Amino acid sequence: MNKIFSISVLAAGVLTFASCSDFLDQKSPSEQDNESVYNSEYYTGQQINKIYGQLTLDRTYSQDWAFIFGMNSDTELVDGLGSNATNTSSERGNMNYNASPGWSKLSGTWTAMYDVIEQCNLAIDGIENSGIKDNSTMQHYLGEARTVRAMVYFDLLRVFGDIPLKLEPTKSDLSNAYIGKTDRDSIMDVLMDDLDKAIDELPWAGQSSYTTEHATKGYAHALLAQMALTRAGYAIRESAKSGYETASYSDPTYPTQRPDAATRKALYERALKHLTAVISSGVHQLNPSFKNEWYLINQLTLDQTYRENLFEIPMLRNVSGELGYTVGVRLNGVTTDYGYSNSSGKMKVTAPLFYSYKSGDERRDITCSQIQISEGTDVKGNQATVESMLGNAPFALYVGKWDPRKESEAWLSENKKASAKHMTGINVVKIRYSQVLLWYAEVMNELAGPDGSYSGDAGLTARQALALVHERAYSSDDKSTAANYIASLPTDKEGFFNAIVDENAWELTGESARKYDLIRWNLLAEKIKEMKQTYLQELADGTYQKTIYFNYADAAHKTIDMSSVTWNGLPDNKTAADYDASVNSFGNSDASKVSDTQVYTNLPSISSGLVPTSVSGGEITFSEPSVINRYLMPIASTTISASNGKLHNSYGYSD
Repeated sequence: MNKIFSISVLAAGVLTFASCSDFLDQKSPSEQDNESVYNSEYYTGQQINKIYGQLTLDRTYSQDWAFIFGMNSDTELVDGLGSNATNTSSERGNMNYNASPGWSKLSGTWTAMYDVIEQCNLAIDGIENSGIKDNSTMQHYLGEARTVRAMVYFDLLRVFGDIPLKLEPTKSDLSNAYIGKTDRDSIMDVLMDDLDKAIDELPWAGQSSYTTEHATKGYAHALLAQMALTRAGYAIRESAKSGYETASYSDPTYPTQRPDAATRKALYERALKHLTAVISSGVHQLNPSFKNEWYLINQLTLDQTYRENLFEIPMLRNVSGELGYTVGVRLNGVTTDYGYSNSSGKMKVTAPLFYSYKSGDERRDITCSQIQISEGTDVKGNQATVESMLGNAPFALYVGKWDPRKESEAWLSENKKASAKHMTGINVVKIRYSQVLLWYAEVMNELAGPDGSYSGDAGLTARQALALVHERAYSSDDKSTAANYIASLPTDKEGFFNAIVDENAWELTGESARKYDLIRWNLLAEKIKEMKQTYLQELADGTYQKTIYFNYADAAHKTIDMSSVTWNGLPDNKTAADYDASVNSFGNSDASKVSDTQVYTNLPSISSGLVPTSVSGGEITFSEPSVINRYLMPIASTTISASNGKLHNSYGYSD
């Protein structure tokens, strides 16, 4: 039966798992009619659990929406370089913006996400028509369904643009199953109003036994604010919208536009209201340690003290969760210490990002992993699991935030027994409190400048909010350095905004967040160009070392002491003889040689569909793509063919 999206009873009924034990309880009340289900708190709870279960599938948030669609930005790359960057049958070509409606993954993820929406619609309709809808438990369930539906729609429109909007269950005669696109601004307007309802219905994390593995009031506030900022920002349009501002870098047929100044101000004020609510609540705070924040995520441990992660989509070890397997620190082959290998090469980060971090910023070595772990020999020649440096791989650093060295003993025990792909169970974090602070800094800067106050604010200036994020990343010995940096930032809006853009990269790289912020700022193409230019400049000016030296942290030479690595050259009074080992590094590329793979093959191929690039004689040239700012994915050909003529592609994509 052809529909624009699947109404998958099977997907709704399949037992899926999450890391919080209550989500395991998903008994199907198959013999119950809809009225009976939603007049029972117990059976309604089963339906809500099934919605969370659907979020753990590969085509939803275990893989595709956890990291695939978040590539490519200026700091995060799919592992598609050279000829792989034009391979439209996989994410390697599609995420380099050489996208094709024939890519098989597009139809699967579209169907899976609309299946989640259908289940949310069923739950919302059932609860709203329930005889017990007004009790607190049912209201909580209603708020969860509204919030998850808003999240899924929001993610879909950020990837596909204008999409069908359907806020009711599918009728048995399919009279409402085939519908066309709705303008994404209209969708966000509807969803923001719906989130306002959800906020009133939901508890805060820590209330009514709710953890951050549920959608809670704090997440709904933050999601609404994120949506308001996206609504205020730039987007490529299927056609020009009257009264909107067109960007200077824009396609003549498919313009990049944003709302007028008055509309943007109202949206900033709306975002401020909800960001202030989160900040003022005190429920969510920064974990004082960036390192500990990521240790807990790898350990599958919910932080009940700071609750920095406003919502974690709950996965289950050995069942779901690609983070730490398909993206993360590399386990290259089966090892004695860690067991089965991973394939963590899917997302990479870059040398320009690595070298952009300020001295003392602890986020650098957590975000950018320069090592891989494999089975080798120790200093005495005995077989051992050892760490090794990557060498000259300026566009192929691993994302270090997900790290097998930090994962739990339970995962390790299972991985040592595994002989095939073994899921980590690491939760997908949708919004962290640091993002709330960065959005708050952005909004306050727009409304009041870096140091002004504004009606309804949280008692923080933009500079103070930015300082909380930046200074958290430094040890006690380096706090003054971080504070001096914040104090030195410009006092004008434009200059301070640039600092927010930088902080966004340092804080969020690897988390599939930066790309979407760059899009709404209309900086995606510009920042990718800047990254490419920076690489050639740093290669030319000697920023990158030809050889880096390092020591081991143990006598057996199994573990590298990352604090010893000479990223900026040998320190004064040190020679190569003072180090245990060395490896060739980024400085070994040579722009004077057309045979150099990094300069003449890999660099031009990065995001080539969005930023066509050529290099000649060490000089870089950018040309315009077929459609400027075409960062959106096409709708799959199979989805279009099943839509009864209701759906068509735009932006120059074929159907």
